[in-house]
Amino acid sequence: MTVLERYEPLVGDIEAFRAACQQPLPSVVRTNTIKADVGRARAALDESDIGYESPEWRPGLFRLDTDKPGSTWGSFQGWWHGQEEVSAIPAPVLDPQPGERVWAACGAPGSKASHLAALMDDSGTLVANDRNLGRLSALRFNLERLGVTCAAVTNRDARNFSMQPFEFEEFDRALVDAPCSCEGTIRKNPDALAGWSEGYLDSVSTLQRSILERAIQATREGGSVVYSTCTFAPEENEAVLDGVLESEDCRLVEFDLALDHGPGITEWQGAEFDSSLRTAKRVYPHQNDTGGFFCARLEVGG
Repeated sequence: MTVLERYEPLVGDIEAFRAACQQPLPSVVRTNTIKADVGRARAALDESDIGYESPEWRPGLFRLDTDKPGSTWGSFQGWWHGQEEVSAIPAPVLDPQPGERVWAACGAPGSKASHLAALMDDSGTLVANDRNLGRLSALRFNLERLGVTCAAVTNRDARNFSMQPFEFEEFDRALVDAPCSCEGTIRKNPDALAGWSEGYLDSVSTLQRSILERAIQATREGGSVVYSTCTFAPEENEAVLDGVLESEDCRLVEFDLALDHGPGITEWQGAEFDSSLRTAKRVYPHQNDTGGFFCARLEVGG
């Protein structure tokens, strides 16, 4: 059995799923509203020789007829940012507000962190963290290029993240876009599954759970935490959340997603998960011509 074949019981249309995973991924950019509104970005695209279309589910996203969105004039100016379409899901689900204190626990290379800053109107405090020192340069570059001024960049292990350097003790919201096996990125990276093993799933899920637990602990009562991955594996998604529901004071909450998607699952290979896992969202490549993605929203203090 191949890696993708293990998920055939979950995906519905098996043939469409297989076919989509073998196709290249569309080039998508997200309008950076810190520097340009959607109308300005659209006007710039109209004046260029780049064809585009706008996905209906999220205003400000554009699918461009180029395989080098980062080389476009608007990207250079910071008016838009090349970002896989499903990568634009978690920031609006977290729904950060201007003036709030928000943590991007695994913030590099900056696509989702900068999206959070834009939704915050570049106000309040965004702490964009990543433990991988080598990835911080990309994070800092993208935040600067996109005009983000509300962010503090930190280089720490999110599992034991300390609030000590800050003047506040809790975040209002936190995003855990966790390190994962990246199965859902196979369309842009055909080698994504080269080092895959069930043993790796076990090790990375332990890391994911620890980061998510710390995010919940660092978020105020009544605050929100979003957990997301770009993988299909229930071991990294529902199983992680099921464990956190037992160890931390939190609950899963429903949210809207205009993209076609499936619900979270409550059973996998003999393991049963909390029934509230159905509120999570699974996005498969064949449903919207995107990559694969998983997203769930938690409220702190059940």
